[in-house]
Amino acid sequence: MNALWWFALPILLLPVWWHRRKREQHKAEPLATARFLPRAEPRQTRAWRWNDLILLFVRCLLLACAIAWLADPVMPWRGDTVIVASGTDAGWVDRQVGQAGLLEADRVAMPAAQAIGWLRAHEREWRPEARLLVLGDIPMPALTPEFRRKIELRTLARPAEAAERHVYVASERLEQWRRVFAAGGEIVDEAPGAKTALIVWDRPEAPPPSLRAPLWLVANTAAFPELRNAPQVDGLRYADSPRGRLWHSAAWPPKSADAARTLLEHWQRLHAGPPAYTMPSRVFAASPSARVLEASGALRDMLMAALVALFVLERILTHARKR
Repeated sequence: MNALWWFALPILLLPVWWHRRKREQHKAEPLATARFLPRAEPRQTRAWRWNDLILLFVRCLLLACAIAWLADPVMPWRGDTVIVASGTDAGWVDRQVGQAGLLEADRVAMPAAQAIGWLRAHEREWRPEARLLVLGDIPMPALTPEFRRKIELRTLARPAEAAERHVYVASERLEQWRRVFAAGGEIVDEAPGAKTALIVWDRPEAPPPSLRAPLWLVANTAAFPELRNAPQVDGLRYADSPRGRLWHSAAWPPKSADAARTLLEHWQRLHAGPPAYTMPSRVFAASPSARVLEASGALRDMLMAALVALFVLERILTHARKR
């Protein structure tokens, strides 16, 4: 852990030891009358000058700053905060903030999918008395998050917006493919364009090299060698290619509306994954057993700037001391 670097603080004694053992070397000049004086052993004396003390202080501060940079400390500086998921209705946010009594609190806007992870990473930056309110449709994580402080979550739970997907079909069985996509609500275009997200290729010849799309449904694999040894899941074979991701099923095109709907559901589940569900509104109680994450590095930039400045100052003082 980074906090173990604080055990290196005793290294600050090194500059003190080095300065104390420095000796001023003086050249001895014999005097003619020295023969009449009693013999005595030579002694060395140390004289501290003001620039020595300043140089010692700067060197100790430089080492302390380097240790702090390695330890990556966290300074609680945040007060009451409202975290708003991007795209949340502004009027609803204002009402919720007013009800919670956080009108003077700072507001932080961020994507909904990053809110929980960001909170976990920066949790130690809030002062103990600070209140946190999270507003918006936050996706439900696989495991219930735990925090070391109380956090309130309020969700709007608005219905998901219908996604408009454009499809281009290259096939002699165009009407049959239209019935397939009518079950899913896709828009079948007459020609491929910039909005085309899916191309259905149901022809034996290869498509033009310039034709690109994120997704392809391939009914005839003769022109797509990538699908020959492609893995198969739930009756669907898929492979990535420079044209886009290729999907193939021997049952395409489906013969009935139910078969089309089932096949499209399987394809969408495999490609896009399960849909994201919104977390319900709740209050996360402080959990002493919550795992403390590593520091987020919020102070490292300032510490690095201080390190550079102290190093330059130390070099200047060292050069001036030798003159």
